[in-house]
Amino acid sequence: MSDTSPTVLFEHPLNEKMRTWLRLEFLLKQLYGQKCLNETTVVLSFFRTIADLLDVLERGDVRTELLKELERQQQKLQQWSQVPGVDMQLLDQLRQQLKDSATSLMSAPRMGQALREDRLISLVRQRLSIPGGCCCFDLPALHIWMHVAQHERDAEVVGWLRTLEPLNRALTLVLSLVRQAGAFRNQTSMNGFFQDNAEGADLLRLRISLVHQLYPQISGHKTRYAIRFLPLDNENGLVPERLDLELACC
Repeated sequence: MSDTSPTVLFEHPLNEKMRTWLRLEFLLKQLYGQKCLNETTVVLSFFRTIADLLDVLERGDVRTELLKELERQQQKLQQWSQVPGVDMQLLDQLRQQLKDSATSLMSAPRMGQALREDRLISLVRQRLSIPGGCCCFDLPALHIWMHVAQHERDAEVVGWLRTLEPLNRALTLVLSLVRQAGAFRNQTSMNGFFQDNAEGADLLRLRISLVHQLYPQISGHKTRYAIRFLPLDNENGLVPERLDLELACC
């Protein structure tokens, strides 16, 4: 793959746990990126993202899975500490971060509970499934909230996000370590298809050139995966006979 051509990074979960974590990360990044709610479109996007986040949290025991992974990562670091020449200062810092994150996560209230119990969030969440259901006559409480002083709204948003911080901190740390566990390797897809083994992996990451405007359609689980590359322009786009890519199993 040419070093000068722009590339696109795709990630695909290989189990249900990772699928949930990637969705949570996607939603949390949106929430933390919308701290200043000063327009109707931004406000509705923020509340819709909160609703999606709460829906995901209600589908499984996210806290338990994250605590298990934090412990697993600590055990891996302990194994690394036996390797000659390893940076012990870095390992100790990472182990402390894992311990602190686990302590914070264990002591936190039920994930998302404060948001579920907030009256305004609850009112908006109930109306989001109705087309246009958040206009002023449907939700006068939201309408007046959008007219209070900006600093008051900002403070309330900061308070909401603070309740998510133990989750956000643990998830960010876990996904960072998972991603670093797999090195990218050069591979070649023939006629738009590639398959390989992924024994014990949680996450598949692939980087491809933007030149061909292709995207991957991935099917896989914890032992094997298959990738088919499709053109963004399904009428005129072409898939090259040989496609170079970088791939990592994490």
